[in-house]
Amino acid sequence: MASRELRKRGPAHVSVGDIMSGAGLTHGGFYAHFGSKDALVGEAIAAMFEDVRLRTSELDAALNRADDGVRAALFNYWRSYLSADHRDRPERGCPLPALSGEVGRMGGAAADALSQGLGEMTARMMRALERLEYSNPDARATAVVAQLVGAIALARALGRTAESDALLNNCYEDLVGRYGS
Repeated sequence: MASRELRKRGPAHVSVGDIMSGAGLTHGGFYAHFGSKDALVGEAIAAMFEDVRLRTSELDAALNRADDGVRAALFNYWRSYLSADHRDRPERGCPLPALSGEVGRMGGAAADALSQGLGEMTARMMRALERLEYSNPDARATAVVAQLVGAIALARALGRTAESDALLNNCYEDLVGRYGS
C-alpha cells in the first residue's frame, strides 16, 4: 500500500495517517515500526525496487545462463520499461521516474534507498552490456538507465498522447538501433 501510494502521489502528498489507514492500522502504531516518515519511505523504496526486479527477472535469468539470450531479454526489458502501461501506471512501475526529484530533495533514508536502487539497476544494465561485449559498459549502462528513466518521466508529463507514445517508441528504437545485432 505505502509503495503504491508513494509512487502514485509522492512522499510529500502521502501522510503517515494515509499509509496507516490504508494498512488498517492506527497512526500511533506507525512509531512501533518506524522511527520517522523518512524511514518508512526508505523501506518502501527498497520494496519498490525489489518488486520491479522480481517482475523483470527474465533479464537476471538470461545473465545467469551461458546461452545467447541476453540481447533478447535486454530488449524485452527495455520494451516493457518504455511502454504505455509503465507510463500510465506509476504506482506499479520503477520508482526512479516517479520519485527521483522529490526524494532527492528529502535526503536521508529515502535518498539512500533510491541511490542504492539506481546503482543496482545500472549494474544490471552493465552486466548485460558486458555480456554483449560492448566497450565501456559502465558508462553505457549509466546512459541507458538515464534514457529509460528520462523517457518515462517525460512521457508521463505529456500524458496519454500520440506525442508521448512516439517518445517512448523512439527511445526504444534508438536503444535497439545502438545495441542490436
